[in-house]
Amino acid sequence: MFTDYLSTVDWSRAQFALTAIYHWLFVPLTLGLGPLIAIMETLYVRTGDEFWRRTTKFWMRLFGVNFAIGVATGLILEFEFGTNWSNYSHFVGDIFGAPLAIEGIFAFFLESTFIAVMFFGWGKVSKGFHLTATWLTAIGANLSAWWILVANAWMQYPVGCTFNLETVRNEMSSFSEVALSPVAVNKFLHTVTSSFTLAALFVVGVSAWYLLRGREKRMATKSIAIASLFGLVSALATAWSGDQSGAIAARTQPMKLAAMEALYDGEQGAPLTVIGLLRPEAERSSNDDAFHFKVDIPKLLSVMSFRDAEAFVPGINDLLEGNAEHGILPAEEKMARGRAVIATLARYRQARDEGDTGTMQQIEALFDSATPQGEHFLREYFAYFGYGYLESPQQLVPNVPLLFYSFRVMVGAGCLFILLLALVWWFNRRERLDTKRWLLHAAVWCIPLAYLASQAGWIVAEVGRQPWAIQGLMPVNIAASKIPSGSVTTTFILFLVLFTALLIAEVSILCRQIKIGPKNE
Repeated sequence: MFTDYLSTVDWSRAQFALTAIYHWLFVPLTLGLGPLIAIMETLYVRTGDEFWRRTTKFWMRLFGVNFAIGVATGLILEFEFGTNWSNYSHFVGDIFGAPLAIEGIFAFFLESTFIAVMFFGWGKVSKGFHLTATWLTAIGANLSAWWILVANAWMQYPVGCTFNLETVRNEMSSFSEVALSPVAVNKFLHTVTSSFTLAALFVVGVSAWYLLRGREKRMATKSIAIASLFGLVSALATAWSGDQSGAIAARTQPMKLAAMEALYDGEQGAPLTVIGLLRPEAERSSNDDAFHFKVDIPKLLSVMSFRDAEAFVPGINDLLEGNAEHGILPAEEKMARGRAVIATLARYRQARDEGDTGTMQQIEALFDSATPQGEHFLREYFAYFGYGYLESPQQLVPNVPLLFYSFRVMVGAGCLFILLLALVWWFNRRERLDTKRWLLHAAVWCIPLAYLASQAGWIVAEVGRQPWAIQGLMPVNIAASKIPSGSVTTTFILFLVLFTALLIAEVSILCRQIKIGPKNE
């Protein structure tokens, strides 16, 4: 039974990863293409030029195909919290459910209401009202993203909550802390600006395809004029917010940062590795033997992490074995403190069953932050509650090669996008873009690269926080539902087939619509 439960955890993780990956193939284009369409329609309303109406409706068709499939995968993703992760849902449903409920009631209804007007209201409502509906659809999609990302950020940085000893659940104590935590704000900015960049590259790439074939030159050049500038600003904002993400991770998820850099031994004035080739896991135990080769920039990791060229950046070994000089507890000590909390909760349940009010009051004081002993217990012991469920310190180390290479794919692609969008904007502005066929081909190939970079970013975010479902409070092996592994295996295969079919259908429809091009009305 125990091995079967472990198998269930593994399959549940695989199924959730599958659903999230497929869902994120559709979401970023929706988030970024909405504002671009709204800008184009704004130009139509202001100028009255039918060219902009025709251009807007073309990109709107592509938006609609993508939006529909994205909604379908998103609904399945949310239901999986209840079916596959019921222990997680019970433990923090009071907190995690609030932003998801707001997303469903407010943002989703906003975009789903006005998207009907956006698609079917041409000629049936006034230009001004139709433009308003288009902008509200774009805003609604990004509001949906805000609340979903708030929920995700809380899993990585749990704040604004208190532990209820009676129900053994975390409950929200401050909605503003949850909704406006620095992790949530930064995650939203980074995710949305990267989605804007992806959508801009999509518009630029499709337009470049038309120019390569000598078709729809005016639509292509005008679309590129808008999308390249929009994308360049977004890409620069993505780089800025990504830098902020690294600084936040250094303080809230140091193991993620250490794994991203394959940093085994902490250093003062730590260098940033630009590129490198990792040795096999069995050969990696220190900085000296982690790489076959690498190219790094001295002190840059310390600067990016703590804004100090001489700052100490802890490595994997420091976080596992401890570093007294820098106030880092050994993982074994954290695990021991976590087990002490679990034992205390067991004592409380026993005392409650036996009617031992004296013991109950003593333990309740430990969980009361208003008392001195409670403040100490919550800070020094309960903060490591989740560590008590781990079997080995090595479980705290995520997949180092996957994180290391994914991070460099994301950053490298991001730098390339900034350069490409700047060149496209420059040559298009000087009406020389159609002569730069190498640049047009590069723009087309940047469409799949943008999706690869986007997926790599989420791999860094989610794989980097393993083994935690909730950072420091609940590991994934405790969060999963206790259901037969065969049930999860079956649904995993069904979802794999279904999502792959949906992806093939979307790509086929998009390619067909692009080949057809804008319609004359």
